Amino acid sequence: MSKTKVVGRFTMFIGANSAAPAPPLGPALGQRGINIMDFCKQFNEKTKEFKKGVPIPTAVEVKGDRSFSFKTGMPPNSYFLKKAANVNKGANKPGKELVGSVTLRQIYEIAAIKKQDAKFRNTPLQSVCKSIIGSARSMGIDVISDNNS
Repeated sequence: MSKTKVVGRFTMFIGANSAAPAPPLGPALGQRGINIMDFCKQFNEKTKEFKKGVPIPTAVEVKGDRSFSFKTGMPPNSYFLKKAANVNKGANKPGKELVGSVTLRQIYEIAAIKKQDAKFRNTPLQSVCKSIIGSARSMGIDVISDNNS
């Protein structure tokens, strides 16, 4: 029974359908004794429905017998907001400068996707929307109503 005891946990963002033994993933798995190619095959299979390269938060549990299990989540708010606002990165001085804008309809669509994530499963959609609006403001992305666009 002690062989299957969890000996380590770590989380990292891995590009969907593009896990490879190259850094930073390879060394993170290798130093914990995980079969890197086996992990990459399983991860790529699980994330094949996402667009290649989309950052997926992944929590990995390493067991004493060098086996592993992992859970994936939905991409972060920042990824969706940057795509919706058509910007490459957030503002250097959020609150003082704006880099783009998103509509409330786009916020709602992002919230509907994020609601599928385990973290938001029991959270009302309105609260998820407020969370995404807060993320947008902290990135320097303006939220406008649909009729102003």
